[in-house]
Amino acid sequence: MTGDALAQTRALVERLRDPACYPHPVGTIEVLETHVSWVLLAGDFAYKLKKPVTLAFLDYGSLARRRHFCEEELRLNRRTAPALYQSVVAITGLPEHPRVGGDGAVLEFAVRMARFAQSALFDVMAGEGRLALEHVIGLGRHVAAFHAGLPEQPPPGEAGSPDLVLRQALANFATLRPACPDPATAGRLDRLEAWTREVFAHTTASMARRRLAGRVRECHGDLHLGNIAWIDGAAVAFDGIEFDPALRWTDVAAEVAFTVMDLLHHRLPALAWRFLDEYLAITGDHDLLTVLRFHLVYRALVRAAVAAVRAVQTAESGQARAALTAHLVLAEELATGKAPMLVLMHGVSGSGKSHTAARILERLGGVRLRSDVERKRLAGLGPLASTGAVNGIYGDAFNARVYDHLAEHTEVVLRAGWPVIVDAACLRRSERDRFRALAVRCGCAFRLVHCEAPVEVMRERLALAGNDPSEATQAVLARQLASQEPLAADEPHVAGDALAAALPMSTAKGG
Repeated sequence: MTGDALAQTRALVERLRDPACYPHPVGTIEVLETHVSWVLLAGDFAYKLKKPVTLAFLDYGSLARRRHFCEEELRLNRRTAPALYQSVVAITGLPEHPRVGGDGAVLEFAVRMARFAQSALFDVMAGEGRLALEHVIGLGRHVAAFHAGLPEQPPPGEAGSPDLVLRQALANFATLRPACPDPATAGRLDRLEAWTREVFAHTTASMARRRLAGRVRECHGDLHLGNIAWIDGAAVAFDGIEFDPALRWTDVAAEVAFTVMDLLHHRLPALAWRFLDEYLAITGDHDLLTVLRFHLVYRALVRAAVAAVRAVQTAESGQARAALTAHLVLAEELATGKAPMLVLMHGVSGSGKSHTAARILERLGGVRLRSDVERKRLAGLGPLASTGAVNGIYGDAFNARVYDHLAEHTEVVLRAGWPVIVDAACLRRSERDRFRALAVRCGCAFRLVHCEAPVEVMRERLALAGNDPSEATQAVLARQLASQEPLAADEPHVAGDALAAALPMSTAKGG
């Protein structure tokens, strides 16, 4: 990169503020700037130009490379946002009188997108207090569907390999250290680098296993809230990474971690855990918890490194340095963690278990395992699919399979260091004892949460259940009430509402 090239392109962007440069009606033109691009909001469209920069992680240094990466951006982002990404257009003419899509010498290239309101961005919604459960549930489904549709082909070269992941993680420190000369911040970076190396050593086998299992795919690569919008009642991810295949060919766990981290950064822990909960309910990839904490810290440091670059490049250096510090603090909180806990729900259908389990999840953090969802998964169905045509999945034999599955996944998550809420009826003493013993074996705290309600209230809830993973009927409730084994005197338990109310709101530490 040369300063002259950057100055020339900056001057071109200023001239493109003139509505006469465009082949369509344009009013006031707004320019947005990131550390690697400018976006011009012009009429019904947005035009994204890449800065002529060469950084440690990208090379936009020539016009040919910028054109190539515009075409890559179009190809890749049409996977998640086909209605937004329209074409690559040339900026032509003389530098003093540029035209978008005109004739003459090519000055620059831009990706043309359909414009949407900036108020629809998830980071804007979060900042204004408008981001809600509906949005992160929709996002969880969007990301899960995107990942499921990606080919499970071998990644190119060493993409997604543990050795490359470590080099990528350590590269953040090379970017951050020159920007953080003060002793306190330098000490924080020392601690985080030591943690990165130590935890990597413990998770290398999991990373390698997941790569061999096809969990490394050509993902979005930059799934923070600023790259997600709520458009026409649905979550839409856009602006994925085009400039380096090694940054988008990644474990899906790393992609999910980026969004969870950014929700935590925006101080929305309840929404962070509910996003993760929805993604896991659809995919069943609970094994990603074995590498999640490493990727959460890595992603926080990525955003800190981006802020460090912005602090040098733009006039918003004060804001950028504040963002840098905030992400370093978050990285330390994520690295610290807390001792895992096993929370076991108990109660018949309609007693409020799932509602209470969701409240506990929002406050405790971690993972919720729902018997209704996992039962359907074992039967080869989606979490909201009807089981009407599937015989036998509520019988004793299949029920035993469900509890075996729940116990297996609970142990995976606990040993990965995360709290688990097991949302199941657990009407038999043997079922409850099994999970209590599992908590002892994993060396973690155990809470048995009892939910109950008047019979008429439970019947009304079942009648109004609607689009819910549970398909319990009045007949199922009657059988449960008749056959349940009540809690014994030697089974200490708490009421669901009491535990949910007593827990402090979850933090980045996951508990």
